[in-house]
Amino acid sequence: MSTRDTKPATDAAPPRAPRVFRIDDPALKADFGDEGDDAGTATSRREEIITRRRLTATDLDRGIRWGSIMLSAMTALASLAAGLWFTRFVTVALERQDWIGWVAAGLMTIIGVALSVIILRELIGFRRLARLSRLRKMLRDAIAAPDPRKEKVAVTALARHYRGRSDMTWGLARLADHKGDVLASGELLRLADRELLAPLDAQARRVILKSAKRIATVTAISPMMWIALLYVLVENVRMFRALAGLYGGRPGTLGALRLARLVVGHIIATGGIAMTDDLFGQFVGQDVLRRLSARLGEGAFNGALTARLGIAAVEITRPMPFLDSDPLRVREIFSELFRSLRGGKDAAVKAVKDGVPAA
Repeated sequence: MSTRDTKPATDAAPPRAPRVFRIDDPALKADFGDEGDDAGTATSRREEIITRRRLTATDLDRGIRWGSIMLSAMTALASLAAGLWFTRFVTVALERQDWIGWVAAGLMTIIGVALSVIILRELIGFRRLARLSRLRKMLRDAIAAPDPRKEKVAVTALARHYRGRSDMTWGLARLADHKGDVLASGELLRLADRELLAPLDAQARRVILKSAKRIATVTAISPMMWIALLYVLVENVRMFRALAGLYGGRPGTLGALRLARLVVGHIIATGGIAMTDDLFGQFVGQDVLRRLSARLGEGAFNGALTARLGIAAVEITRPMPFLDSDPLRVREIFSELFRSLRGGKDAAVKAVKDGVPAA
């Protein structure tokens, strides 16, 4: 018996590395099977490989995109030219020994100081959000695993988080007075929820309602759609900053944009269906589009979307889930927004009937 016949089946040769070849190469015949393969098997394998390597129209379209390369190069060249022009202008202005040079030096100093303050403020905002995130994790762990010692540490950290704020003096005093009366596990967290966070929830509700009213009004009276969209973006970012600052984690502009991304992700992950039910349920139930004009109906819808985003921001920035406090709901905020819009429309109609221009 030969050595080849006694070779184990597991000692197979390693797979060949990829190679580039021509289809009409005569040496290609040796790549379609071993010596023991019959002619039919080798032919079928060769046809399969040829079919795989056949170019399609999609493959031909995947060439180099020269238009994109040209636009990218033009944009880079324009940015470089603007940067060089500004650098040359500043250099020449600073080299002058007259009043132009002194004014340029003063303006550059102001720009540097302002930029440093902006960067410092953004860093402080990110630090506040990180501290609020750690506090949320501590409180959620204390709720998930009831432990009197862990619960006391979490509530103490929450009270320290709001210490020094004038609007929290009453709540902190009541928490300190009643902390010793709590005996059952979990009641200390409920006490902190009632005394510290419930008043903040009421303020958050007013912040969301004001933003929703402003967005609804601007959408209704805006002559151009892009103006309304820009205002909606700015107002929502401002609302996110106000809500985060209310719960002790006021961010900067970049932090607010990051918070906006978290809010949208939170809605998609947990509240997308609830948002649709709340909004369209109100529109169908109260027949907003029939009672209001088309522009006011559009404003009401945008205001309701703002309210949903605001409530999602509260759920993200609030240090602990709602325990004894009543959670904020879109229906309640939308009902008040709807009454405000309908009252404004009725007042405008009455003013027109009386011949007095509406305010």
